[in-house]
Amino acid sequence: MIWQVIVWAIVFAVCIIIEMATLGLTTIWFAGGAVIALCSALLHAPIPLQIILFAVASLVLLFTTRPFAKNYFNKKMQKTNVESLIGETAVVIETIDNVHGTGHVKINGMEWTARSENNAVIPADTIVRVTEVSGVKLIVSQE
Repeated sequence: MIWQVIVWAIVFAVCIIIEMATLGLTTIWFAGGAVIALCSALLHAPIPLQIILFAVASLVLLFTTRPFAKNYFNKKMQKTNVESLIGETAVVIETIDNVHGTGHVKINGMEWTARSENNAVIPADTIVRVTEVSGVKLIVSQE
């Protein structure tokens, strides 16, 4: 039994060290699963049950808490350059036609290549909203 506890403690420590090194919110959930498995080892649970508890606890933590944690930590990140354009309005200065690969918008005094979000043709002088950025192109939708 003691070796099982040691193994789960090592798994926990490795997950924490990786998380501290990367800060990517990737292994912290598995550290939680390792704690659950370690507790089950202390309670003399069979090894297959320990492994199942580790897997289930890790996945539950990953899928239930990661979106909230990601939003919490990403709030503090400041959008830069192109990312700050998402949600802004722009004026179409050249008709946007995804089929023909044409279209430009003007936003904040700068001209950008643009494509329609839903493949609709958007005529010049239309007000659009930037929904995403794909490479050097702005993806827009009509207001």
